[in-house]
Parts: sequence; structure tokens; C-alpha cells
Amino acid sequence: MKIAVLTPRPDYPVEWRWAYDVEADALAATGATVVPRCWMDPVAAGEFDLVMPLVAWGYHQRFGDWLAVLDRLERDAAPVQNPVPLLRWNSDKAYLSELYDAGISVVPTHVADALDNSALQSASERFGSDDLVVKPLVSASAFNTYRLGRDEAVPDAVRGTRMMVQPWLRSIQTSGEWSLIFFGGNFSHAVAKVPQPGEFRVQPEYGGIITRCDPPVGATALAQAALSAAPAPALYARVDIVAGNDGALQVIELELIEPALFLGQAPDAVATFAQAVASVVEGARE
Repeated sequence: MKIAVLTPRPDYPVEWRWAYDVEADALAATGATVVPRCWMDPVAAGEFDLVMPLVAWGYHQRFGDWLAVLDRLERDAAPVQNPVPLLRWNSDKAYLSELYDAGISVVPTHVADALDNSALQSASERFGSDDLVVKPLVSASAFNTYRLGRDEAVPDAVRGTRMMVQPWLRSIQTSGEWSLIFFGGNFSHAVAKVPQPGEFRVQPEYGGIITRCDPPVGATALAQAALSAAPAPALYARVDIVAGNDGALQVIELELIEPALFLGQAPDAVATFAQAVASVVEGARE
């Protein structure tokens, strides 16, 4: 079995090898040969038994190229997991509106085609909150994410661009976020991600503290419902959940492309991940 793990382009400025090594080692436990392949490079027909974009970091910075790669993989019927339609759908956070329409509890979200102060004020009135967070719809690792007041000036970096606006959630600074990991549709493990005091971003590069935990009551069912509403089953998935300002659990994000799977916090999950991948490859051969 030969597996390609898609990785960043050569000029990507962030060190990524450590993330590749963790997931490649897990996949190699199945006896597979695992090789890195830049996500922008072509994949020949029959070259791999499976192609996984687990470390395709930076796709959001060259989004047109990313969509073209997905089109090419789909056209060539490459054995990609997660499936290309799911990767394409998950690439733009407008999917949160689709989850909401499907009855899933999500963080209230307003999409501004060209962010300006009137968009902030509209979102503020809709949410009943003067404290807001703005994010690009195509993004990663809190890139160009800001906490703003309704009357605060929109930063030049995002003014006039397509952005999503959400209410600031008070729980972020206390309970943070819960990330629930699934393999083959089954719940594997969860971690809590809590920001540093005075910070609202929970990612490790901003000092976020990550610990393994049991998910709160109802979180696993909510995560499973969100995954069921996606356009295709996911081999691997991370569902990020928060407590809304009314206390209800809400999905803040689905990570189905290159999620941190937190295998370092859950070493017992390595075998589960590897077996789920092996089962998909074996099933494709039958």
C-alpha cells in the first residue's frame, strides 16, 4: 500500500515536517509506504493507493490553485480521502450556513461580501452583540482573524474583502473550544483548547493550551449530526465546538482537509486512525 500525504509548496514559510512525521508514522504502522507530495504537484494515475491532504498547509493562500488541483484530482479519479467533493465544500466556511439550514446548532454567522463598518453594524444588530469576531471564509490558523467592536475601524488588511462576522463568545476565555476527532465516522478522542489570558485565539502559535478531555454532554451527538449533514462521509474529521452566549453547544468549524488530529495527546488513537485508513484502501481493492 502506497500513500501520498499532500504537503506545503516549497516556499511555504512555516515548518511543517513535524506534522507530516506524526501522521506518516501512524500510517506506516499499517505497513504502508508513505511519501510526501507537494499539494500543487500532479499525481499520476495509479501512482498511489491513497492520496491524503493531511498537511496541505497554505492552500488558502493560493485558493484558485487549490480548487484547480481538486478539479484535476476529481477528473483523474484519483483515490483521494477525504473525497474531493467534501474537500471542496469544506474549503469555504460558507458551509456553516448550510449546516444551519440543515438544523445544526452553529455559531451565528453573517457573511459580508465586502467587509466594512456597515457590515459590522448589521451583524451587531442581528446578533444583539457589540463585540464581534471577523474571519476570512477561506483561511487557516486564525489568519486575518480579528476581535472588533461594532464601531471599531475595520483593519486595512481585511477591509473590502469577503469575510464572516460572528459574535464574540464569552466562553472562549474560560472553557475555550472542544475539538472532537472522528475516524471512519466513529468518535475517537477529544481535546480542550484554551487561550492565554487576554487572547482569544486558541491555536498553539498564540499560546493556546491543549489537553485531552472528555467532551461535554451532547457534544459528540452534535458533532456527528454536523458530519452527517456534510455532502459525503469523512474518513477523518475534526469538529470544533464551543458554548454559545446562551450556554448551548455550537459548531464553530468542521476541519476535513488538513486538521490537527492531536495524535500526540491521544497516542492510543494512532492505531484507530491507521486501521480506518487501511480499511478504506482494502475496500477500494475489493
